[in-house]
Amino acid sequence: MADSTQQLLKSVFTNGPIESSNTSVLSLLNQALELVCKRLECSAAFVLTNQYDKVFSVDVEIIDTSEQQCASYFGTSPASEALFNQKFKDHLSLCESLLSNHQLITYSHNATQGLTDQQDLILTPLISLFNALNINCQHIALSPVLQVGNVRVVLGTLCASDANPVVSQHKDPISFIHKLLEDTAYQLASSLELRRLAVLLDSKDKQYQELFQLLPIACALIDLQNNIVLQNDASKDSLLISEGQSLFNLLREEDHPLLLDTLHIVREGILRQAWCEVPLRNGGQIHWYKFSFCHALNKQQQLLLMIEDVTERYRLADELSFHSNHDVLTGLPNRLQFENMLEELLDDEDHTPACIAFLDLDQFQVVNDLSGHQAGDLLLQQVATRLKQLLRKGDVVARLGGDEFGLLMNNSDVSSAQQVAQRICQQLFEHEFIWKGVKHNISASIGIAKVDYVAPDIYGVMSKADAACRLAKEEGRNRWHFYNPDDPQMNLMYNQMLASVDITGALALNQFELFYQLIEPLNKPETGIHIEILLRMVQSDGRYVSPGVFLPAAERYNLAPRVDRWVIDNLLKWGGNNLTIWRQLSMVSVNLSAMSLADQKFMNWLEMRLMVEPELVSKLCFEITETAAVSQLDQATGLIDLLRPFGCKIALDDFGSGFSSFAYLKCLDVDYVKIDGQFVVNLCENRSDKAIVTAICQLGRDMGFEVIAEFVENIEIGLYLKNIGVDYAQGYAINKPTRLAELPHGLRTPWLTSATLGDNLTALND
Repeated sequence: MADSTQQLLKSVFTNGPIESSNTSVLSLLNQALELVCKRLECSAAFVLTNQYDKVFSVDVEIIDTSEQQCASYFGTSPASEALFNQKFKDHLSLCESLLSNHQLITYSHNATQGLTDQQDLILTPLISLFNALNINCQHIALSPVLQVGNVRVVLGTLCASDANPVVSQHKDPISFIHKLLEDTAYQLASSLELRRLAVLLDSKDKQYQELFQLLPIACALIDLQNNIVLQNDASKDSLLISEGQSLFNLLREEDHPLLLDTLHIVREGILRQAWCEVPLRNGGQIHWYKFSFCHALNKQQQLLLMIEDVTERYRLADELSFHSNHDVLTGLPNRLQFENMLEELLDDEDHTPACIAFLDLDQFQVVNDLSGHQAGDLLLQQVATRLKQLLRKGDVVARLGGDEFGLLMNNSDVSSAQQVAQRICQQLFEHEFIWKGVKHNISASIGIAKVDYVAPDIYGVMSKADAACRLAKEEGRNRWHFYNPDDPQMNLMYNQMLASVDITGALALNQFELFYQLIEPLNKPETGIHIEILLRMVQSDGRYVSPGVFLPAAERYNLAPRVDRWVIDNLLKWGGNNLTIWRQLSMVSVNLSAMSLADQKFMNWLEMRLMVEPELVSKLCFEITETAAVSQLDQATGLIDLLRPFGCKIALDDFGSGFSSFAYLKCLDVDYVKIDGQFVVNLCENRSDKAIVTAICQLGRDMGFEVIAEFVENIEIGLYLKNIGVDYAQGYAINKPTRLAELPHGLRTPWLTSATLGDNLTALND
């Protein structure tokens, strides 16, 4: 019996078309039920099916979609089928009970045995349904739910009379019915699951084909021979290739290895996806495309190719590269590109003779100040054009920043480089620049250096040219200077440039250290010591660099305010950490440079820094040089006005070395005047020095400031200064500069004792 039923279902479900419509499925179920009824010689048969598919959604992970169908066959009353099907489907609780039942249920109208709760839950509403439709049911048989894959099936039969020859001929009719219903339901479920999968696959394939064609990005399928077997519409519109042609036909021959490597990476499973970017000629222009490959996951082992036009990105990258290597205003190479060119030259093994030059426009700021920055920009553009005309073929001119230009003269010896520099100076001097009726005189200072292939890096060569350019400016502008290491002035300039680099590094790495030197009172019984704070730069090997080396460089390269800021900040930090010693001190003197005096940002910082140290500021004394005070009288007066509310003192340093006009003292309310050391070092032997120092002492007594003498190198000078009324002495005879960290306390030990005074007074009288 089972074999014939399988054959029946095979014929029913294999001859029909694979369609997803409910009508076709119901038609097949009806035909199957008809054959089942004929086989069992029963009055009617019905089937309840339920199938579901898992659908992925954007908002939730998985949606379960269930589809429930009911089919029936009533041989003698076909009009009842549609009504029964509808009533049956609408009875949701009955359907749910049937689909959750796992036992065979049989019913006979003359049965004496009672029903179980589960059977009653199903049979009672089912019989009521039959009665409501005037369907006579003497016997009912229901299969347990059979599930195959995502399909569940319940099969039921009913007989209108007690006579059934097919069933009655079996010894165990119940077992026969059970087996028949279960086998038939299983085969129905299997067939429906197979159909569901077939429809699903067919639908997915159609969806894939449709989506493939609708994708806005160009896509194609590539076979094992690298031929295009399928293209979507976007690919057909953008690529000059058709199906059946090799992908390599699109590429230049030199790009074939890159494409082969990319295909190999994906086919060998090294990466799931790989891409390469290749240029293709499209409509007479070169376009860049990104070819991305991944497995198409089909039995033909094809690759899916996704093609993206990245021409705009390459254009923007080229534009960005140009702007990153060229000056926007003049179109010349910028400093970065110039340095790269110089580095390539230094790496050249041929060591071709070459020279580098730095050009700086003279008084360019005047053009900006008088005529505005638009005029300055136009002048820079004109100078850039003129320089390109004046250089030799193969030479390079670059704008390094502001009004600075760099020249790289290849295959150039000293003589030819000097000729080029002379020609540029002459032509730029003769260049007329007129802006809105105002004529500006143009000239340039040029520094030239020979490219030294022994130099460790490009910056050594560039710094030499820069030093030569600065020297040309100091010598009067509108001229050139060739770097000569034997020139003392050039050597000083070059060393100062190197020192400026060291200063910047020392500030960043905190490679400075504070020292102190005593300022000894000569006629006062002070208990605390008076010190002047000095600065040393610490080299990587631990050696100290004298301020005479790096401070001139700091002044020249505008680093002095940063150095002064470091000194004051670290001095106050030391005072806060050593508050006991600080309170014992009588006075702490700190030097301020002329540049700091003129730097408003520094002055604002100084005021704020002093405000947060109320316990320390009253011991501070700020020293400014006489030259700085006189040349920047307003700024010096402003400093005094700023410091007085904090209780700070003011000292005028190096007095007598600069303008030496006593009249300026009337405008400066200073507390101390420090006599320049040149008048002190030979004081005991020089009558003029004695007269000058004596006069300053008298001036101090009359104007109410105290006098400090520097460069006290021996006790004799100290005694003489004491006798003529100088208030303080400072020099190596008292003590040499010492690390501030080694200061044990702030209490004073007198320098000139009574014994010392007695011995030396006798010597002086003799």
